[in-house]
Amino acid sequence: MHQISTTPRNRSRDLALTEMTRRKQKRGREKAKVEDENCMENVMLEYAALDRELNQYIWAVEGTVNQLKRDCPETIPDLQSMVQEKLSTVQRKNCDANLQKNEKFMQFKEQLRNLKQQYGLQEDSAVGETEDQDDDMIVTQSQTNSICPITQLEMKNPVKNKVCGHYYEEEAIKKMIQSKQKRKKKACCPKIGCSHSDVKLSDLVPTPAFKRAMESSNKRMSDSQSK
Repeated sequence: MHQISTTPRNRSRDLALTEMTRRKQKRGREKAKVEDENCMENVMLEYAALDRELNQYIWAVEGTVNQLKRDCPETIPDLQSMVQEKLSTVQRKNCDANLQKNEKFMQFKEQLRNLKQQYGLQEDSAVGETEDQDDDMIVTQSQTNSICPITQLEMKNPVKNKVCGHYYEEEAIKKMIQSKQKRKKKACCPKIGCSHSDVKLSDLVPTPAFKRAMESSNKRMSDSQSK
């Protein structure tokens, strides 16, 4: 009866084939994970775009209503055209890069990183690839989001609510508070999930340090994209 050769050469070949198969399977699993992650990111970015569109539409409608109350026109103008004009004005400032600073998208990325670290899924080689992203996300972590919850645009002149700690575009939050005051109503914090229901102009304070951090983050992102 012919016996299978068990020479050192054959054993080495078998070990090499086993290792090659293992590595190939590992690369396949890693590729699938990357594809799944990219798919989830795309879904979250689509959500961020819809969230921005909804908030900007609400802003345009409220702005139109407030304008009518101020102007008191003798005849009712074309409301749809007025809303569309305001909406188009704010949408011209939209930038797809800002979608990655959406609060929900940032939370998703943070949870994903935590899961990778918890289960040891993030390879050493991937750490360097995400360092720049982590730097750019410093400003938008926790409650310090650089996107105004009212306009859904990146803030230029941020102010902080000293009561609840949230940030807004100065002009947008002041208009919102003044509009509510004219109707003898209280202004609720527009930040999703915030329970503060009486935002006052006196609650708003300048945030020079936060503004500098935003500008620094934007500069790093701009420098990175220009390389």
